[in-house]
Amino acid sequence: MSTLFDTVSSDIRTAMKARDKVRLEALRNIKKYFLEAKTAPGANDTLEDATAMKILQKLAKQGEESADTYAKAGRQELADAELAQVAVIKEYLPRPLSEAEIEAQVKEIIAQTGAIDMKAMGQVMGLATKQMAGKADGKLISAIVRKLLA
Repeated sequence: MSTLFDTVSSDIRTAMKARDKVRLEALRNIKKYFLEAKTAPGANDTLEDATAMKILQKLAKQGEESADTYAKAGRQELADAELAQVAVIKEYLPRPLSEAEIEAQVKEIIAQTGAIDMKAMGQVMGLATKQMAGKADGKLISAIVRKLLA
């Protein structure tokens, strides 16, 4: 059983007692996706924290994109509601790395692998995305790797 799954489940009860509608709605949505992942074929009725983190990242990204779309359409109240739910989701995600921290880790990986040009980008990207999974956006990692190998 996932500790993140248990945490979300207990936080749902807390939000119900506090009558916090926004938090409750966001947590129920998270739990719905967690349950779908648990019952998916091949999941063996378990949900690893790594999988749960990927789900949370996906939900946060979708929420931000939806809020952006609502704001562009002039529906600020819907955008604000979406961003409030994203804030709840982000509470369960690890603190994202800054650009400087990502660059430092990429430099370390480049030194470890001995990469000197763009031909080694795939190798560097593989290690970087594995090391920084859940803490950095893949596009940002890619941009930094390109900059350092160019």
